[in-house]
Amino acid sequence: MVTNMFEEGAERNKALGVWGAVSGSGGAAGVLLGGVLTEYLGWEWVLWVNVPIGVIAAILAPRLLVESRRETDLRHFDALGAVTVTAGLSLLVFALVDTINEGWGSTQTLALLAVALVLIVAFVFIELRSRDPLMPFGIFRMRTLTGANVVGLLVGASIFAMFFFLSRYMQQVLEYSALKAGLSYLPLALAIIASAGVASVLVTRLGFKKVLIAGLALVAVALLWFAQVPIKGSYVSDLLGPMVIAAVGLGFAFVPVTIAAVSGVSQDKSGLASGLINTSQQLGGALGLAVLGTIASSKTTDLLSSAQGDPAAVPGALTEGFQLAFMTGAGFAVVGIIATLVLVRSEDSQAIVGASPAELPMA
Repeated sequence: MVTNMFEEGAERNKALGVWGAVSGSGGAAGVLLGGVLTEYLGWEWVLWVNVPIGVIAAILAPRLLVESRRETDLRHFDALGAVTVTAGLSLLVFALVDTINEGWGSTQTLALLAVALVLIVAFVFIELRSRDPLMPFGIFRMRTLTGANVVGLLVGASIFAMFFFLSRYMQQVLEYSALKAGLSYLPLALAIIASAGVASVLVTRLGFKKVLIAGLALVAVALLWFAQVPIKGSYVSDLLGPMVIAAVGLGFAFVPVTIAAVSGVSQDKSGLASGLINTSQQLGGALGLAVLGTIASSKTTDLLSSAQGDPAAVPGALTEGFQLAFMTGAGFAVVGIIATLVLVRSEDSQAIVGASPAELPMA
């Protein structure tokens, strides 16, 4: 909807910058407020609180949002495609995330992955034969869009898992309460808001490719810094600095990758393009958590086995597991930089530099 409301160029970049700031800070605020809810009401309220939020959003949406449907167009809903892709991706995400508990070689994991694969393959066949497919695969001929989704997946893999391991480090190693761990994310939330606004301005001046590379580089630096966390760490010396760098990197990555993903896309495909980048980021988060969780857990388990169950070894074993996960997450960010350089077209990035909406050709 934002893509269609604002023409490609400075106006859209600014709007997506605002949207990125709200989305990014909302995620950080969720971690912050989750600590408050867990501390005073119990972890169940992290889920319950979404019910009134959803109800309020549903009431406000028709009053605040302009309808995007064209009444004159014929509409065909690809119900079978929607069911198969939703079920396939849901099973895939659940199977990957639950490998932390079940293991990669368990019957549950293998069975769920097999069913997910069958459903996703079925979705592909359905889309290829559908008169009005939910996913017209021809959209992937746009190299920048394809590259943006690859990078979006890697951003999700590196950043989303960071929140998980950082929260565990603060509570299980530094022995922070849920409230203190949540409040520790306040600088990160504020930095995301500021950096997303700056990113939207820089994209208009420099193009989304350069800003995206800078954001991924900052994410990699922050994760490498987190990979040095000690057993007896300090918030100010060991966490605050990389938190702020990660927040700036997230703002610099999230906004340009979204702009890149919808750049040059026609209005009738804008919903598909925006849905793809959101799906890529969420799927990347699930994949990253599964892979990094397995890496961290394996490292910790090996160290505890060597220590023969000595309770004093637990903080050190956990810390080394988290360090390895952060290091691997930094590797995802570096791969994202390479993918940006190779897949995102510089011509598409430079097309929006210094141009007013009226000067830009619409797809």
